[in-house]
Amino acid sequence: MPADWKPMLNVGAGAYEIRFHVLGEWRVIYVAKFADAVYVLHAFQKKTQQTRKEDIELVATRYKQLKESAK
Repeated sequence: MPADWKPMLNVGAGAYEIRFHVLGEWRVIYVAKFADAVYVLHAFQKKTQQTRKEDIELVATRYKQLKESAK
């Protein structure tokens, strides 16, 4: 596991956020629970302390699409 991460339970089981602190705050949200690959759902720069609602909604939509295509 990365050094600075957290589970993204509000997105879905198996989704994680990696935090980067280089020239600002950056986030990568990924899911690695599928056998065939690690999927990056979204990568973005944070400009406020709270993650934007739009970013969370985008990640949740992509995660849902990924689960549906894996069936």
